Amino acid sequence: MEKEPPTRVPGTAVFLTANSTGVPHALLHNLAHNKVLHEQVVLLTVVTADVPFVPANERIEIKLLGNGFYRALFHFGYLDQPDVPATLAQCELLEKKFNMLETSFFLSRETLISTSFPGMARWREKLFITMARNASSAMTLFKIPANRVIELGTQVEL
Repeated sequence: MEKEPPTRVPGTAVFLTANSTGVPHALLHNLAHNKVLHEQVVLLTVVTADVPFVPANERIEIKLLGNGFYRALFHFGYLDQPDVPATLAQCELLEKKFNMLETSFFLSRETLISTSFPGMARWREKLFITMARNASSAMTLFKIPANRVIELGTQVEL
């Protein structure tokens, strides 16, 4: 990135990731395919706490990584209704104020595929795949408008 920096485009890119360390797959795929980065990049992990509600003043944890990159953790209780766009609007450390019309949310989508390789029984693989397909999407759960989401996918063989 330092030797050959990619072209930076206006706006904010939010990459949702379950892992609060490392680089999200969606960021790597976007960079490989589009060869651009937004001027402000937020690597966001939503954490569900073991308490029913997390107070608003304890909800946001954000760290500047440099060069327009931020690592953000949003903490919600298990009874809270997570609203990622509303929580982003409360972030004060971002260089550029959050504007929904200038923000793209990048999600990774994993498509599970049953294989004949040794491991899990075939019927269990199919049951697991069905359950995974029926799970609600992060977009719905976190109240992210569908017209602001870009999903980048990969296939995972079980």
